[in-house]
Amino acid sequence: MSFDASLKAWLTLSQVRSLDGESARLLLREFGSPDAVISASISSLNNFVKSDVAAEIGAGIAEDSIASTLAWLEEDNNHIFTLADEEYPRLLLNIPDPPLLLYVKGQPGLLNHASLAVVGSRNPTTMGIDNAEAFAKALSDAGLCIISGMAHGIDAAAHRGALRGQGSSIAIVGTGLDKVYPSENHDLAHMLAQSGALVSEFPLGTPPLAANFPRRNRLISGISSGCLVVEASLQSGSLITARLALEQGRDVFAIPGSIHSPQSKGSHALIKQGAKLVETAKDILEELGNELANPLLNREKKRNLHTGEGFYPA
Repeated sequence: MSFDASLKAWLTLSQVRSLDGESARLLLREFGSPDAVISASISSLNNFVKSDVAAEIGAGIAEDSIASTLAWLEEDNNHIFTLADEEYPRLLLNIPDPPLLLYVKGQPGLLNHASLAVVGSRNPTTMGIDNAEAFAKALSDAGLCIISGMAHGIDAAAHRGALRGQGSSIAIVGTGLDKVYPSENHDLAHMLAQSGALVSEFPLGTPPLAANFPRRNRLISGISSGCLVVEASLQSGSLITARLALEQGRDVFAIPGSIHSPQSKGSHALIKQGAKLVETAKDILEELGNELANPLLNREKKRNLHTGEGFYPA
């Protein structure tokens, strides 16, 4: 993939460790572009961010980090999309904290394809695995891209089922795209890179830090028209994804299970709280209806933040 000079500025800004997303978008709106932000004087930056953040922006990041990322970008099927790019997922522009850029390995056209998140327990029952694969394949055959997090259990089963269908699948991961986690999913990651996509907001080299996984969940739900919880205990991280989906205005679905199974308690709690109980993939397709034909229907907010570089959400 080719790149222009402004990408170096985006990479620099995205890797300022002390700069949170809200402050980064504020700076982009005020200065107009990442190039202008990193070229601004520290005194100018101090008007909008804390002094330590301004100082870190002024210091920049190591050139070798930029160089290694640009070298990765030259490899086949590797991409980086910023908030200013048309390929950036439009649904993510409507979540509270869209990442400045996304690293993508695979098919970039899937980022704006009608999609559904399928999530659940890392320690599922055999029935949970079977349901995840069957629902994902049926929904993939119906033309949906299945989004999950490539974790053990339900996530991996959902990816496998989707890749066997007519559609495809995206894994949104909590590491840099030069790493595979968990390592047991190496073959699955390869299949996704070939026929689907791997997506991360984290720079290359980022290890599987515990804090990264709850953070990436907002992207799993945010890029999707809805979220299906296949099987989850009350402590399952997939309940975080379901909560985020509700906050983002997405539909939430849950498959019921045995009243005696701890792995169904979280799913049942969601149903009690208003998630839609589903028994077949058809239930989901009928509920989503027109939204699948137009994933942005009733979601795209009017914005007055356009500059020459693109849209910088509040």
